[in-house]
Amino acid sequence: MKSTFSNSWKKSVQARKQRKYQYNAPLHTQGKFLNANLSSELRKKYQRRSIRVRTGDKVKVQRGSFKGEEQKVEKIDVKLNKVYVEKLEISKKDGSKTKVAFNPSNLMITSLNLDDKKRLQKLQVKNNAKESSKD
Repeated sequence: MKSTFSNSWKKSVQARKQRKYQYNAPLHTQGKFLNANLSSELRKKYQRRSIRVRTGDKVKVQRGSFKGEEQKVEKIDVKLNKVYVEKLEISKKDGSKTKVAFNPSNLMITSLNLDDKKRLQKLQVKNNAKESSKD
């Protein structure tokens, strides 16, 4: 694999190449790595397994010391592939508090922020396409 990002690169068994692909990807491609699973109700409604996390979505933490916590997404760092959730903080040794960064694969979306009309339209288009293919 070359040192620069390549759209034509498909896959590799080697984990180092997979990491390199993700690290060297441009930001518009890295954003596609920010998918989180949908809750069972949302899966039935939109007939999708996962969707990209957005600010304002309500998520439930699936792994780690905050497992089971359900809060809104406060901030997303596309470059670091991390999601920051409201009210979830850790205390540092010096007494200050800092936000906890989560990997989106460790989160489950329980409620979608549908303020964006394009996002809603995209969900409905995919849903309609799946229904028409079943007929």
